Amino acid sequence: MRDRMRYLITGGAGFIGSHLADELLRRGHQVHALDDLSTGAMANILHLKGEPGFEYTIDSAANDRLVAELVDTADVIYHLAAAVGVELIVESPVRTIETNVHTTEVLLSHAAKKRKPVFIASTSEVYGKSDALPFREDGDMVLGPTHNGRWAYACSKAIDEFLAIAHWRERRVPTVIGRLFNTVGPRQTGRYGMVIPRLVRQALAGEPLTVHGDGTQRRCFCHVRDVVVALADLMEHEGAYGEVFNIGSSEEISIRELAERIIAATGSSSEIRLVPYEEAYGQGFEDMQRRIPDTTKINRLTGWAPQRTLDDILADVIADQRARLKG
Repeated sequence: MRDRMRYLITGGAGFIGSHLADELLRRGHQVHALDDLSTGAMANILHLKGEPGFEYTIDSAANDRLVAELVDTADVIYHLAAAVGVELIVESPVRTIETNVHTTEVLLSHAAKKRKPVFIASTSEVYGKSDALPFREDGDMVLGPTHNGRWAYACSKAIDEFLAIAHWRERRVPTVIGRLFNTVGPRQTGRYGMVIPRLVRQALAGEPLTVHGDGTQRRCFCHVRDVVVALADLMEHEGAYGEVFNIGSSEEISIRELAERIIAATGSSSEIRLVPYEEAYGQGFEDMQRRIPDTTKINRLTGWAPQRTLDDILADVIADQRARLKG
């Protein structure tokens, strides 16, 4: 283990950010979580209040003066603050672009002053409509037209990546980019369109499971506790600086099959209802048929590979959603 380090996590009260805080504290480090609670929640970090080495601030990652102060006292920064979820992205494109790009600009500008290592959370969305599967980090991005709001998110995260790599090349700021594929687990809400918690909640409530499109689109889901191990491991390797890494599982399933498996796992009597994309997200929405990561690069550097199966993920999410319904 490295010496005790001080970590700043923007978006630290979010789904992934709170699990990352758990992992870093478990490794014996100090953590300061910054979150404006726009998509994060205090409930995600309540168990950490009073924990030695943990602090939090409720404010925006766009607060220039505050970020300057927090970056100055941190050894390593994780930038996870972002607009998340397909529904939020489609409904609030201005917020999506401004949040994703501006907060990254603010963070990198202050990290550059003392060359603090920064992890930038990106997304599999940057691959867009590419069909060169499995996706490799050096593969081309294939995005749709600018009048389709779906692509604003992918483009904004691609700009984040360009900014991070430019800071590494021009100013020697140690930046690491992680392209996260579908990350799932306890504390995730279905509020912004995250498919597994939404389907699980519907199944537990005896409601129809709403599957968008024809349900043949295929995805790979990775447990959040595996993902945060990857994030923690990457920042312990100087060989990761200036590089991009896919982080996700290669266990593939169609969304229709996923809904069927959730019904079986919950013992639900719910039916599956197919919802056209136009009805769910509006006219002109585009989706990708398959999305599979090639994780050879991160495995070669750190030895990381997912340890939990889709069945493990579903068991944990079902338990979490049942607890939420009781609460």
